[in-house]
Amino acid sequence: MYAIIETGGKQIRVTEGDVIYVEKLEVEAGETVTFDKVLFVGGDNVKVGSPLVDGVSVTGTVEKHGRQKKIIVFKYKAKKNNRKKQGHRQPYTKVVIGKINA
Repeated sequence: MYAIIETGGKQIRVTEGDVIYVEKLEVEAGETVTFDKVLFVGGDNVKVGSPLVDGVSVTGTVEKHGRQKKIIVFKYKAKKNNRKKQGHRQPYTKVVIGKINA
């Protein structure tokens, strides 16, 4: 059985036992998090939401918080000696999916 959840403005396909990286959640490491925005449940009996499936949730455990690798943002205007170099590291939360409550 699998589900498609929405978190952080993104849609993610999850199954039980998956490890996913999502936008930073305000939950401490080791605590349980519940995703209520379930768009689709697949498997033997398929449930499609419009837009969400009623009465279905996905629970997981927060393993850790961190920041991704640095990306370089370089802005440049030709022939104007205008350059701006900036770095960015996006924060994330690592979640282990426990159960799909369908």
